[in-house]
Amino acid sequence: MTLPRNDTDPKHPRAVVTGPQAALPKREFIALVAMLFALVAFSIDAMLPALPEIAKSISPDAPNNAQLVLTSFVFGMGVGTLFAGPLSDAFGRRPVIFIGVAIYIAGALFAGQAETLEQMVAARILQGLGVAAPRVVTLAIVRDLYTGREMAQIMSYAMMVFTLVPAVAPLIGDHIIALSGWRTIFLVFVIFAIIITGWLAIRQPETLLPDAREPLKTSRLLAAIRECFSERVFVISSLIQALCLGMLFACLSSTQPIFDEVFGRAESFPKWFALIALLGGIASIINARLVVRLGMRRMAFIGFLGQAVLSGTVLAMVVTATVPFWFYILWTTSIFFMAGLVIGNLNALAMEPLGHIAGLSASLIGAIATVLAVGVAIPIGLAFDGTVLPLAAGTFFISTLCALGVRFALGETPENR
Repeated sequence: MTLPRNDTDPKHPRAVVTGPQAALPKREFIALVAMLFALVAFSIDAMLPALPEIAKSISPDAPNNAQLVLTSFVFGMGVGTLFAGPLSDAFGRRPVIFIGVAIYIAGALFAGQAETLEQMVAARILQGLGVAAPRVVTLAIVRDLYTGREMAQIMSYAMMVFTLVPAVAPLIGDHIIALSGWRTIFLVFVIFAIIITGWLAIRQPETLLPDAREPLKTSRLLAAIRECFSERVFVISSLIQALCLGMLFACLSSTQPIFDEVFGRAESFPKWFALIALLGGIASIINARLVVRLGMRRMAFIGFLGQAVLSGTVLAMVVTATVPFWFYILWTTSIFFMAGLVIGNLNALAMEPLGHIAGLSASLIGAIATVLAVGVAIPIGLAFDGTVLPLAAGTFFISTLCALGVRFALGETPENR
């Protein structure tokens, strides 16, 4: 695969792709993209084993509210995502990432000192606001250099590397808690952020040169937003991705309590979660190999349809009998597997016609999907009643809706066929 040349979009003459100075070796580029994305996953998954301790420490009267430590971070990320892309279109990719990481570090230090749930939620929102920059601007960097199915393939390979972080993050968090308490996890977040940002600063040149940038003007932003929402594929892909992320966040919020209260396996949770994440990560490998041949739309449909079938089976088990532990592991793995099949493809579909405003389009799809996903995930997570029923019912309904959306609402085009 070769990087695209400095081609100019005839409809948008300023929308150029940067030249050889942006051509980091492909394998290193994929690894860097994966680690920048991993900052998000690490900030969520490393907290999972800490939820019981956090509940005892700052929310003893309502332990289920400790799940807000996860969803508040995601909410902040969704809000921050709305601004990171347009800022990167105006000032360049690297400066926005550096500022965002600085905000993330400040939030992590604040969270490490939190004494109440309200302080923790505020700190995690600040962390999320900061992490939005590497999350969305990294996607714009990929779009600067690759398009279409090639972009989807790069994203799939990056997701394959990225999978290792969710696999080991709960184990790391568990060991940190055992050695020095849950507050030290936030210091590890700071160290990880500094390392990854240093790698970016040293190795990845700026991919949006000054003559390709757009001034940060309200009229231009409004025009670009109108253009995004005029693209049917962008709107539908964003909404479907919101539902998909809602399923994933609901699963993350509920998994540790289910292991503890339903199956009595809280101590072994980090190891099981590592297995789940690693097996789920196989989906990214499969998608990278098949998406060029089958197309983004078909891969997304397959992922959602498979999830609807499995979730319906779990729901039937809950209603009629019990869910065996081995089948719960299989089902939870399938949720991560589904995410690996669909998220990168939905992103690529949404951004394909909008390369000339890649930063803004990446911001919009990230903000829409993430903020709406929090609205989906919180009710499912807080509905946990000591059984698998709320998560099974929510996942079955949403995955069925997503499959129908991809099949009937996300129309076929030469790009997604």
